[in-house]
Amino acid sequence: MLDLDSPKWSELTHAYGCASDIPGLLKQFERLPTAENGQEPWFSLWSALAHQGEVYPASFAAVPHIVNFLSYAPATADAVYFQFPAWVEISRQKHSVPIPQELATAYFAALKKLPALVAAAADRQWDAGLLGCALSAVAASQGFGAVAEAVLEMTPDIAGDFMAWFYDR
Repeated sequence: MLDLDSPKWSELTHAYGCASDIPGLLKQFERLPTAENGQEPWFSLWSALAHQGEVYPASFAAVPHIVNFLSYAPATADAVYFQFPAWVEISRQKHSVPIPQELATAYFAALKKLPALVAAAADRQWDAGLLGCALSAVAASQGFGAVAEAVLEMTPDIAGDFMAWFYDR
């Protein structure tokens, strides 16, 4: 995992250019901030690292940190802690974005931790949002980007429509 104090962050890019601002945002995650109502630092992090479905070298460096913070309290963390790494992987696969070699090992190791973190959150009360994000994280961790994306869109209402379509086709 790229150390938050590493000068390498200034060599990475995100949607707005140099990623030297990302470590400061990530340091705020030690408190497991909520993402409700577009609160910071989530808004800025998501905007810079997963901007309109695009991902960047800094996105791959940030995912291990987000997964690490999620590991502190998977039973209480907001659903977006599962969604963000899944969305980065979905976008990476969808747009065939290469991962810088020096970030790949930590990135994929972080993704592999997601199923266990989903399991650690199993005893809490789930709503449809957490369900979608958690299932998407599991699918993304196993390399199923298209399934991970579909699961994020699969609300209970859409699931009913999908099943009707599936059996009628």
